[in-house]
Amino acid sequence: MKKYFTFLLFTIVSIPLIFAQAPKKPTSGEIYDAIQKLNFLGTVLYIAAHPDDENTRLISYMANDVKARTAYLSLTRGDGGQNLVGPEIRELLGVIRTQELLAARNIDGGEQFFTRANDFGYSKHPNETLEIWNKEEVLKDVVAVIRKFQPDVIINRFDHRTPGSTHGHHTTSAVLSVEAFDLASNKEYKTYLENDASWQPTRLFFNTSYWFYGGIEKFEKADKSNLLSIDVGTYYPSKGLSNSEIASLSRSQHQSQGFGNTGTRGSQTEYLEFLKGDFPKSKTVFEGIDTSWNRVEGGSEIGEILHKVEADFDFKNPAASIKNLVKAYALIQKLNNEHWRTIKSEEIKNVIAACAGLYIEAVANNSSTTPGSKNILKIEAINRSDFPMTLENITIEPLNLKEEKLIKLSNNNSQKLTMNIDIPLNINQTYPYWLNKKGSLGMYTVEDSNLISLPETPRAVFADFSINFNGQKINFTKEVIYKYNDPVKGEVYQPFEILPEVSASFEEKVYIFSTQEAQKVAVKVKSVKDNLKGKLIFCGPENWNFSPESFEFNLTQKGEEQVFEFEVTPPSEQSEGLISPIVEIEGKTYTNELVEIDYEYIPFQSIIMPSEAKVVRLNIEKKGQVIGYIQGAGDVIPTSLRQIGYTVVELNEDDITPEKLANFDAVILGIRAYNTNERSKFYQKYLHNYVYNGGTMIVQYNTSHRLKVDEVGPYPIELSRDRVTDENSEVRILNPTHELLNYPNKIVSSDFDGWVQERGLYFPKKWDENYETIISINDKNETPKDGSLLVAKYGEGTFMYTGLSLFRELPAGVPGAYKLFANMLSVGKNNSEKPLKN
Repeated sequence: MKKYFTFLLFTIVSIPLIFAQAPKKPTSGEIYDAIQKLNFLGTVLYIAAHPDDENTRLISYMANDVKARTAYLSLTRGDGGQNLVGPEIRELLGVIRTQELLAARNIDGGEQFFTRANDFGYSKHPNETLEIWNKEEVLKDVVAVIRKFQPDVIINRFDHRTPGSTHGHHTTSAVLSVEAFDLASNKEYKTYLENDASWQPTRLFFNTSYWFYGGIEKFEKADKSNLLSIDVGTYYPSKGLSNSEIASLSRSQHQSQGFGNTGTRGSQTEYLEFLKGDFPKSKTVFEGIDTSWNRVEGGSEIGEILHKVEADFDFKNPAASIKNLVKAYALIQKLNNEHWRTIKSEEIKNVIAACAGLYIEAVANNSSTTPGSKNILKIEAINRSDFPMTLENITIEPLNLKEEKLIKLSNNNSQKLTMNIDIPLNINQTYPYWLNKKGSLGMYTVEDSNLISLPETPRAVFADFSINFNGQKINFTKEVIYKYNDPVKGEVYQPFEILPEVSASFEEKVYIFSTQEAQKVAVKVKSVKDNLKGKLIFCGPENWNFSPESFEFNLTQKGEEQVFEFEVTPPSEQSEGLISPIVEIEGKTYTNELVEIDYEYIPFQSIIMPSEAKVVRLNIEKKGQVIGYIQGAGDVIPTSLRQIGYTVVELNEDDITPEKLANFDAVILGIRAYNTNERSKFYQKYLHNYVYNGGTMIVQYNTSHRLKVDEVGPYPIELSRDRVTDENSEVRILNPTHELLNYPNKIVSSDFDGWVQERGLYFPKKWDENYETIISINDKNETPKDGSLLVAKYGEGTFMYTGLSLFRELPAGVPGAYKLFANMLSVGKNNSEKPLKN
């Protein structure tokens, strides 16, 4: 157990290295930068609410110019955002955005932390945010990160004094940071940390700009005596990039949010407003803070050695520095200051390995395995310098399996060996720890307090290489990984995952029963090991019938899948509930599914989540059959509409011609289609002509920023940032006799019950008189928003624009949302003589 805690501490202080999949192979310039960083003992913590809130220019500047240990604390994982790269939302989007943040930090040099707060969606005020989050627990998480990371300087991205002026999560991050600044030094205040020693940061800043002042002109006139200005436009010859170019590369990792960023060059100023602590008289961030080795008792000798290493560094022969680096390493091990001893030990080990061109690696024969399995590790070690060193042993933890071989690592002579390992039954599994247990709307449940704040679950199996550097033993810890050769991509790295032995999943997440007729519901069982026998049982609401009761299965190979179909019969009356599969294997039960996320720009992700689907018995009518769907930022509405019997054809731009559009009863544009489809300005005329000639067209929400078209409708619509975030807000019917609310399904206010996350977003604030309004909604103490659903006759057809969050409601199985969408698709088809598509 002691080893486990040691490894967790290691992950806290070296996140950018331990979680990188492909090994880093630094250049001489990068090694020199790392040596400079060895000689700086100062720390900065940047705090905000979401992935992509962070100022990458300032983080990069602190990490690469100042050489400070720098981290970003994001209170949430961004679960409530939209997704421009795929259909994942909520928890799965949070996994993607976590990896995007790690990729960003890998570029700008920072580290990454989180709290347990769940991004439940847009919030208009911190009071609302803290009603949904557990304030005391999130505050403890912030204080705990401060106590672990021990920042000298904390920088807030947002202003704690302006509640209601921006996203409630934003302001809340600043409010909690201000409170935590004082609580971190309060010995009476306790967090979840085992070593809960107090820590007092020296000063707290707010990273302000002209935007927070209401414009450049107002900012120029403002009193700046309380501000520090920093030119962050530094050019780094060792990297061939300016600080702003690095920051742009970092920011561009937030691909799911569409934050691709173009690099800039030249002088650029950031402003820090002093809030608390010791005011820096010289107006420099670290003024008055000893950031030299003299900061720690016994550090002066280390500083002398490392400054000599820096001064004498040979870019053509980095190995010339190893002797003194090893000497400094030995002295660091004698420091009484555990915090700096741990940090600088890991930093200097990485520098020594880089100077030696030391490459060490432990590769598993599979990308995943299960507790109790047997696996093979291929070990490689090579020294690419003349410095004498010996590999004394390799220990595989937490298996405590040791390979004791004295292997001389001579210059450029690769040493390889193979180890057989048995994975213990009680080993920690490696999927995202914050998804292990079902959380609340505002908080994730994390039972193991050692994991709180970590960006990822620590790898379960790792290799310790004990290497003797001419008399000084140094241990290097490497996570066991998996890699393979792809014919196109070449060498591909993946995490080595420890997963449950079986997964059971539904093909759909929602099943709509529009009649009392039975439907087939398929369950896929997938084996994560060889030779798996068991029983599959179906579990669901009492008033639903399922046949048969169970299936026996026998999967002989790892990765083998088998699909079983249960016949599900709904009740006669409207009903809804959850169904789940139960897999029984040798007395053990499994109720989880394996979800895999595979995008090239982030590491392969394996997620274990509760396996469940929603069943809805819904009396619903529809008119029309064949629907054309043009994807935008990514959603699963086509799948949802197929659930109620529509034939949905997903269209690419070549399909959007007058001849082909004539084949559809209605055409729908996915969310943000006019923001993401570059060629939409060319084919929009065909869509409008389709409507004019009698078609039905629905455009879902877009933002006014980066529109690819001049207008989102055939008549003018002015978009805004208006939104209604309370999914339980009152819905008032403005036009009760309108066809859309009466045909073929009667829509009443109760059909808006049970919505999730929000009512809608980016509603129009002005529109042409040709549009009719249907409903009115608003958040508490706000003016009515009547533009959430606009309908207009255009020629012989009907055009609709909606900001209602139907893209969230249909996948959540909200009955009223299905009825409303069916009515939208049926508009104009009441008693129509025009033949419908078949």
